[in-house]
Amino acid sequence: MQYRPLGRTGIKVSAYCLGTMMFGKLANADHDVCIRMVHKALDFGLNFVDTADAYSGGESEIIVGKALKGRRDDVVLATKAALPMGDDPNRRGTSRRWITRALEGSLQRLQTDHIDLYQIHRLSPDTDMEETLSVLTDLMRAGKIRAFGASTVPASDIVEAQWIAERRGLARFRTEQPPYSILNRSIEREVLPVCQRFGMGVMAWSPLAKGMLTGRYRRGAPQPDSLRARFFPKAMSDAASLNAVEALIPLAESAGIPLMHMALAFVVAHPALSAAIIGPRTLEQLDGLLAGADVVLSDDLMDRIDEIVPPGTDVAPLEGAAYVPPAIAHPAMRRRPATERAVG
Repeated sequence: MQYRPLGRTGIKVSAYCLGTMMFGKLANADHDVCIRMVHKALDFGLNFVDTADAYSGGESEIIVGKALKGRRDDVVLATKAALPMGDDPNRRGTSRRWITRALEGSLQRLQTDHIDLYQIHRLSPDTDMEETLSVLTDLMRAGKIRAFGASTVPASDIVEAQWIAERRGLARFRTEQPPYSILNRSIEREVLPVCQRFGMGVMAWSPLAKGMLTGRYRRGAPQPDSLRARFFPKAMSDAASLNAVEALIPLAESAGIPLMHMALAFVVAHPALSAAIIGPRTLEQLDGLLAGADVVLSDDLMDRIDEIVPPGTDVAPLEGAAYVPPAIAHPAMRRRPATERAVG
C-alpha cells in the first residue's frame, strides 16, 4: 500500500481510505461483519478510516470504535459533524454550541480521547466562518483533535476560510473532502488547484460515482436492485452517465483491468489527491476494491479517459449530495419581492 502526505499536516495516509457510511442500519447492520471489514482493511495496509456522526445516526462511529480497540494508535481516524442529528434545529450546523457537543458525542461513540482529522460535513451559510474556525482551533489546542478540514466546499469558501484564519490568528482547514470520479471532474477547475496552493490534503468521496463505475449499471439493462438505485434513482439511470460507462468499459477491458479498478486508479493519479475513499457494504465488495490497489494507468489510457469525459466536466448528477450555494437553494436570494420588481 502506498502512503502519501495528508497535505502539509505531516501525517501520512494510505492512498485508499476506508469509508464507513455503509456501516449500520443504513446498509449493513451486522456489527461483526463491519468490524471484520475494518480489520481486513487494516491488515491489508490501510491506515486511514473515515466516518461521521450522521452515518446511521451515530451507529457507524460505534462500530468503528469497537473495531479499533487495541489498534487505535495505528490508525488515522477521521470523522465529521454538521449534518442533522435529530429534529432539534440546534443539533446540526457549525456553531460553537453544536460543534463542541458533536465532538464529545463522537469521542464517546468512537471510544477515543482524540480525533486525528475532524471535518465539517457541510458549511452552514447562517454561521460566520470565523465562529466555526474559532471553535475548531480551540478544540485542537485542547488536544481533542489533531487537525481539521471540511467536505464539499467550493473554491471561493476555501479561500475565504484561509484568509480568515490568517487575519484572526486561527488554525486553518487542512483538508478538503470533495466528490471526484471519472464522471465528476468539475473540481479539477478550481477546487483541486486551490487545495494545492494552500497545501491541503484531499480525500475524494464517491470515486466510483455512486457505483456507476462498478460496471453493474449498463445502458439498456435492468437496473440492479441496489441501495444506490433506491436512494439515487435519477443518478443511477442518467443517460449521459450510462453512455460514458459504455465507452469506458471497453477501454478498461483493453487495458486488462476491471472498470472499478481503472476508476480508482484514475482518482489517485491526480497530484492533489491524498486518498480515495472506498465505501464497501460487504466483505466481498471490500475484497474487490482492494484487489486494484496496485493498478497504475498509463498516460495513453489517461488521455483516452479524457476524450470520453473531458477534464473539468461533470457527466453524472450528484442528486442531492453536492454543495448547493445558498443563492441557488433559496429563491428569496434570487428574486426581489414582487412589489420591487416594477421598472417603469
